[in-house]
Amino acid sequence: MAENKEQQSPYPLAPAANGYTRSDTELASHDARELRKKKRMKCLLYIVLFAVFQTGIIMLFALTIMKIRTPKFRVRSATFENFNVGTPTNPSFSLRMNAEFGVKNTNFGHFKYQNSTVYFFYGLTQVGELVVQKAKAKARSTRKFNAVVELSLANTTAANTQLGNDLGSGVVRLSSQSKLSGKVELMKVLKKKKSTDMNCSMEIVPATQQLRNILCK
Repeated sequence: MAENKEQQSPYPLAPAANGYTRSDTELASHDARELRKKKRMKCLLYIVLFAVFQTGIIMLFALTIMKIRTPKFRVRSATFENFNVGTPTNPSFSLRMNAEFGVKNTNFGHFKYQNSTVYFFYGLTQVGELVVQKAKAKARSTRKFNAVVELSLANTTAANTQLGNDLGSGVVRLSSQSKLSGKVELMKVLKKKKSTDMNCSMEIVPATQQLRNILCK
């Protein structure tokens, strides 16, 4: 019987292949395709992130630099000359005020404004006015300038009763009003008309000849 049996091989036989076995070339090609796919996805991600970043920059630019704000026109301080005031029983005043004004421009472009007039009032009575010459407030800065105005109120006006009370209390209250019109210019390309209104209140102290408590809306 030993002769009829097949002689066993000293080496195990390779298993029969039930499917298709990939070669090394095909495996390398598959890995290359996967690598290219990952690179494309990474490139696409970078493009999306860059687009989001660019959109954020544009929105920030539009909300800050390109946003045009209304400048502010204010009385900053003042000194006096030829200071003459009456008494509570004979109320009047006549004085020269050297006022410092400020045009505050918070825009990223120049604000060019035209000639204007500042009016000063005691109550509802106008007591003086001055002309503001056209000029330019630079970007992100405050233009300061001085102007002289004569302020006077005779003792024959209807405001004398209140003025007598104010002189008795040692404080004379004034107000100033004006409108400054011009254009804000951004990067010499975009120009937009803007106007600002002055509405300030202030107090004159006759005893010290000083201006105090300047409040502007």
